[in-house]
Amino acid sequence: MQATGRFLRRQLWVWPIVAAALLGTAGWWVSRSVENAMRQQRLDELNTILEADIAALRVWVTHQQANAEMAARDDGLLPMIRDLTEIATSQGTEGQADVEQRLLTAPAQAAMRSRMQRWLKPGGYVGFSVVGPDGLVLSSDANALVGKSRSGYRKEFFDRVLTGQAAVSKPFRSTLLLHDEKGESKANLPSMFAAAPIRDATGKIVGAVGLRIRPDDQFTQILQIARSGKTGETYAFDRQGLFLSESRFDDELKQIGLLVDRPDSRSILTLELRDPQANMPAGERPASRRPDQPLTVMAAAAVTGQDGANVDGYRDYRGVPVVGAWQWLDDYDFGVATEIDVSEAFRPIYILRTAFRVLMGLLILAATGIFLAMLLIARQQRALQDAAMTARQIGQYKLENKLGTGGMGTVYKARHAMLRRPTAIKLLDTQNISPAAVARFEREVQSTSALTHPNTVAVYDYGRTPEGIFYYAMEYLDGINLDDLVMRFGPLGDARTVHILRQVCGSLAEAHATGLIHRDIKPANIVLTTRGGMCDFVKVLDFGLVKSLDGSETAHLTSDNAVTGTPLYLAPEAVNHPELVAAGTDVYSIGAVAYFLLTGTPVFSGASVLDICMKHVQQVPEAPSSRLRRTISPDLERLVLSCLAKLPADRPTDAAELLRQLDACMVSGEWTQQDAANWWAVHGTLSQTIVQESAAAVGLGETPRFGATMDFRKK
Repeated sequence: MQATGRFLRRQLWVWPIVAAALLGTAGWWVSRSVENAMRQQRLDELNTILEADIAALRVWVTHQQANAEMAARDDGLLPMIRDLTEIATSQGTEGQADVEQRLLTAPAQAAMRSRMQRWLKPGGYVGFSVVGPDGLVLSSDANALVGKSRSGYRKEFFDRVLTGQAAVSKPFRSTLLLHDEKGESKANLPSMFAAAPIRDATGKIVGAVGLRIRPDDQFTQILQIARSGKTGETYAFDRQGLFLSESRFDDELKQIGLLVDRPDSRSILTLELRDPQANMPAGERPASRRPDQPLTVMAAAAVTGQDGANVDGYRDYRGVPVVGAWQWLDDYDFGVATEIDVSEAFRPIYILRTAFRVLMGLLILAATGIFLAMLLIARQQRALQDAAMTARQIGQYKLENKLGTGGMGTVYKARHAMLRRPTAIKLLDTQNISPAAVARFEREVQSTSALTHPNTVAVYDYGRTPEGIFYYAMEYLDGINLDDLVMRFGPLGDARTVHILRQVCGSLAEAHATGLIHRDIKPANIVLTTRGGMCDFVKVLDFGLVKSLDGSETAHLTSDNAVTGTPLYLAPEAVNHPELVAAGTDVYSIGAVAYFLLTGTPVFSGASVLDICMKHVQQVPEAPSSRLRRTISPDLERLVLSCLAKLPADRPTDAAELLRQLDACMVSGEWTQQDAANWWAVHGTLSQTIVQESAAAVGLGETPRFGATMDFRKK
């Protein structure tokens, strides 16, 4: 090893070769790692889009079923159905044509058509059918249907509805003349029904009502809510691989001959998902007829009930290489797939490969240049080291060690040159400096420094270095935040919880009284420390999201209509109407923190941020005693649950009111200063060795596990 080192030091010409080899190897490894990461990212995106479209589809189907059920419960339909049923069953020696004519001319037919208008236009429906218990059409907006028996898929669908189950049909072609979107009568138009059984006063099924839907309108639009890029699309298909929705490439399909080039030609219920084994948009032509072509890789798997995804690439119904994800929905008896062209999905990978090849060529051609660059880099490195040593001094503060890094900047432990007081210094990253970032940084300092409550973190100083770096100094906290406290030592008792909450409310009561709300109260932003000989002393941190209650001045700095906060502790109104957050929003978050302290778990958890937010909006929280399976002081439990009320009006109005109710709260046992001192005597050393990023890094927006600060924007 020593001989090798001496050789490398003496034979400097070897360094360019070594550097080229190392860089080439590193570049290859990075390229492969990035490619794998991008493939996984694309797979996740496809599955997310697919799940979003399917979720939207299920919501739409449920809504259509509900509309059909409301129409079926219209009591005004029963007399008309009774009259029409009597006509339909009194055929006797009369011919079927005569029965159809009597049904068409019956007063009940006109009354039924008039009655059904109240359900059609408001719901966007284009027609209706009322079917008797034997499957005969008693009434319809289309004369040709009246008196006819259903057949094929329509019979199968209405027979299922007549068993007592509301349903939405798959798209199918109607052989009757129907009006298209232009009002013209045409046959073979795509059609769907939302239908529900009609029951009489005894609950007996006396028929079914079906509301006609134009699938190339509503159904297709639902599946296009989410899609990826310029070539991404989501569509539905049946067991034969037939399109049940409309392709976004209908115009292109006409150009390449997969659809007849007529204005009314559409892919829905026309085109099958067959692999032409040739890229037809690129000018290639298939070697076999369309009926002889196999189903695409996706369709072949899906129609056998196999859900999946493919990011290696396969040909779609146009022969274009795509990647995709798909699911077969047994309850609807059709599949849904989302796809995007490979050329668009992996364009960054192709660019990366080209860049890697160019880089390798440059490394080989510039070996001598690397040697010269090595000398230059060495000089620059020494200069950077000198600059780094100089940067350890920020004004009157000597930086000691880094405590944490977040979205807005970096926090160091420091000491004042004269006072020798330990201090936390927050620096705003230079690459993040923008008018909005600087405004928020200054607002954070001003908001926090205006608060003087002992339970609020204190700001000492604020300024900017000659190099243009913004900074401010705040008190340094040795202690443990509530998140780490519960994770390390388990849930807290009732008395200690109340002891902590009173101090939190004291800090926020001052903020609320001065017209400020915090908007990001969470365990990681509440630190337990010791101050002035007092143990279990609370400090409330991170007023970086603070907002004026009157909405003036700096309210826009957190972005209009943006949801800000942490999902696990977010109030319902902060999700639905972030512009309307008020003091009650902080009260909800305090209640969520109290729940966490008592049970060791958040109020709600879920598989995604959206899932958690929806539970805050819709779901009633489980009582802490039920979650913990032990008794909690009834007064305290009622107060915590009142803080978690969905409506702000049902909660304590602000932190001051909550503090008054906490003071009146009867809890079992008590938590005295002696109890706190005993706890810190046992655990204090361990607690103070924890690196407190959230304690020192005020405003960094960091949260352990699933609590990352959100910034969703309303679309």
